[in-house]
Amino acid sequence: MFTGLIEVVGKVVQLDRAGSAARLAVAAAFPGDAVRLGDSIAINGVCLTVVSMEGGTFVFDVSPETLERTAFRGVKTGTPVNLERALRLSDRLGGHIVTGHVDCVATVAERREQSGNTVFTFRLPRDAARYVVAKGSITIDGISLTVNTATSDGFSVNIIPHTAVSTTLQFRKPGDEVNIETDILGKYVERLFTGKKEGGTGLTLELLAKNGFL
Repeated sequence: MFTGLIEVVGKVVQLDRAGSAARLAVAAAFPGDAVRLGDSIAINGVCLTVVSMEGGTFVFDVSPETLERTAFRGVKTGTPVNLERALRLSDRLGGHIVTGHVDCVATVAERREQSGNTVFTFRLPRDAARYVVAKGSITIDGISLTVNTATSDGFSVNIIPHTAVSTTLQFRKPGDEVNIETDILGKYVERLFTGKKEGGTGLTLELLAKNGFL
């Protein structure tokens, strides 16, 4: 689990493809003893495992599924990336609950400056957009953010200067692809109301009312 609060911005130093999989090397300024072999780190919102490291460079194996479903498909040497180590139970949950499992890739539709802040508008698939609600939480490239407005195929967010300079959003421009993880709570609520779809038991409004929840 992660919080969506970015610790450092690193840089891709190598991406070696092996068939449909890959091995990713990222340089990041973590303290010397802050990362151990086998640790989970979210790279642009994707939970990956440290398989080797040397100095300030950390290496991760990237599965075919991850390459296909995330913006890693367009990553190149020199690409800046957001990094966050896994949450400890003693940590404050300053952002929101982030799993590191990307739901879809969105595209930057617009970037504009407003009152010293930066407003981004994103377009994403409609089947993912249904989980995005105004004033709800969303994760963009691993960054926990609050949705300003939501439509059937997109949403907007307001970025304060601190977030902009502390993450890769400072480099984002229209046409760029980003990883999106929608709020996990919305997906679980939907699952509870889907009846017996895919083997689930489901919850109905009648059942909830009968048990005093409505």
